[in-house]
Amino acid sequence: MSEERLRRVRDRVRTFPDFPVPGVLFRDISPLLKDPGAFRTLIDLLEEHLRASFPRIDFIVGLDSRGFLIGPPLAQRLGIGFVPIRKKGKLPGPTESVSYTLEYGKAELEIQSDAVEPGQKVVIVDDLLATGGTMCAACELMKRLKAEVLECLVIIELKLLKGSEKLESIPFYSLLQYD
Repeated sequence: MSEERLRRVRDRVRTFPDFPVPGVLFRDISPLLKDPGAFRTLIDLLEEHLRASFPRIDFIVGLDSRGFLIGPPLAQRLGIGFVPIRKKGKLPGPTESVSYTLEYGKAELEIQSDAVEPGQKVVIVDDLLATGGTMCAACELMKRLKAEVLECLVIIELKLLKGSEKLESIPFYSLLQYD
């Protein structure tokens, strides 16, 4: 991975202090999404990482909602399908759901019960890993469906919050890291 290409992505992440609450430094990927060249570079880097790491992936699983922005183009590049994990109440038909704790309360994620089959290999994607609650909940949903999680992949990791430690034995990859 070239430093120049990585810098092109990093330069399109902006910060907002004290958002959504005082003391938080919010990492915003909106400029990255607005710049087609930088976004292409992002997808190139993620695709190269996955191709080098895994000979077979059945699905990219994206987390509501920003995982939906990077998941489909990445899946399309890899020639595989995309599966959404949504917030509770957004999917039709039979679903599996899991509750989890956020910094500011509780939330619930769900996936359609037939979204993946036992033994299928998936990579879970999102824009950012902070405390790890949402990603752990997604891994629990995959476990319930008996899928094999090859890796949890994000654009940005907030290292100080130690979210990757909560993933325990599940491989984790972040393109950009911030303290």
